[in-house]
Amino acid sequence: MADQKGNILMKKYEMGKMLGQGTFAKVYHARNIQTSQSVAIKVTDKEKVLKGGLTDQIQREISVMKLVKHPNIVQMYEVMATKTKIYFVLEHVKGGELFNKVQRGRLKEDAARKYFQQLICAVDYCHSRGVYHRDLKPENLLLDEDSNLKISDFGLSTISECKRHDGLLHTSCGTPAYVAPEVINRKGYDGAKADIWSCGVILFVLLAGYLPFQDKNLMTMYKKIGKAEFKCPSWFSTDIRRLLLRILDPNPSTRVSIEKIMTHPWFRKGLDAKLLRYNLQARDAIPVDLTVAADSLSSSNSTSECKQQEAKNLTNLNAFDIISLSTGLDLSGLFEESEKKSESKFTSTNTAPMIVSKIENIAKSLRLKLTKKDGGMLKMEGSRPGRKGVMGIDAEIFEVTPNFHLVELKKTNGDTLEYQKVLNQDMRPALKDIVWAWQGEQPRQQQQSC
Repeated sequence: MADQKGNILMKKYEMGKMLGQGTFAKVYHARNIQTSQSVAIKVTDKEKVLKGGLTDQIQREISVMKLVKHPNIVQMYEVMATKTKIYFVLEHVKGGELFNKVQRGRLKEDAARKYFQQLICAVDYCHSRGVYHRDLKPENLLLDEDSNLKISDFGLSTISECKRHDGLLHTSCGTPAYVAPEVINRKGYDGAKADIWSCGVILFVLLAGYLPFQDKNLMTMYKKIGKAEFKCPSWFSTDIRRLLLRILDPNPSTRVSIEKIMTHPWFRKGLDAKLLRYNLQARDAIPVDLTVAADSLSSSNSTSECKQQEAKNLTNLNAFDIISLSTGLDLSGLFEESEKKSESKFTSTNTAPMIVSKIENIAKSLRLKLTKKDGGMLKMEGSRPGRKGVMGIDAEIFEVTPNFHLVELKKTNGDTLEYQKVLNQDMRPALKDIVWAWQGEQPRQQQQSC
């Protein structure tokens, strides 16, 4: 893949003027040569990402933006990479930041309500996908040419599965003035509730033209946030005051939910019915990127075997896992790795008991001691020490559907070269009958048809 030559990128995009610049990236206007579509291309320096330890953040942002497809969220069309750069091809939003509009003064109630409606509907959609933005503020809300709101910058977003065992998130992030009290307290927080608080601060700013919590001393401002000490200006209507008091509730357990916000009389006034319909339809739809092995999943095979205890104990694979594993989003090529991978993944259209039986037979033939653990985990150990101790291999089975599974093989101990030899020369050939596709390779059916 060639790097940018002249003003043509990857023989596909004609690069234009720079739209903005940050610490790790520059954003350019560009045009798709084939379709003439205007796009924004964020160019990230790979070396800076690696040195800044931002690899996980970049991968998370890509996965999240592929997961959320909504009229009020900036869309990512594709990701490309060379040896030195990563290119994010994004929807070009021409109207600038909502922050610029607020800087010129407070908005009229109807205009503020429209933006708040679009914001809440987009955030509700994200939450239905298990995505929490965690950095909602006017600077991250863009406007298109029709003055419709678009949420951007998912670099600090997270997924519901990133929660700890207590069900709460524990990373303090976001912009201080918009951050919920429980985030500041660092005791763990519900990502959905934290986003709702930020939406309340944004609504206040749109209507008032200034922040509800502000002080030159950061600790004093944090205390105000913690106690929700704010005053509504005289021009706020009773309905707005009541709604804000429910949103800017310092207690997340009693803070109003998005569902309740969306039924509030002030919110419902002039609400675009298309947004509500879109959210309702989206809740029932599987995102395009999640249609892994759609043909094989549509079969009507009996699932009676999969109701056995071993299948019941399997870890359910969540949407984020499927997206991050799909071929189109395999980011392994974006970053150099100093050593060979110690894990491999494959998908199978066989039932869980059949997969377990196959692995048991392989372990027996290789004279590996096999132990079954809860949650679909199989642990295998060598009988004799190698160069770096006894080789250990974990096989974990994830259920996508009763007849479609992901299996992860990971070296847990021993020499990497020894593991690679056993994996490639012994295990992969022996697993051939049950493998639908190894990660990064075409499915077996597609290979046969080529």
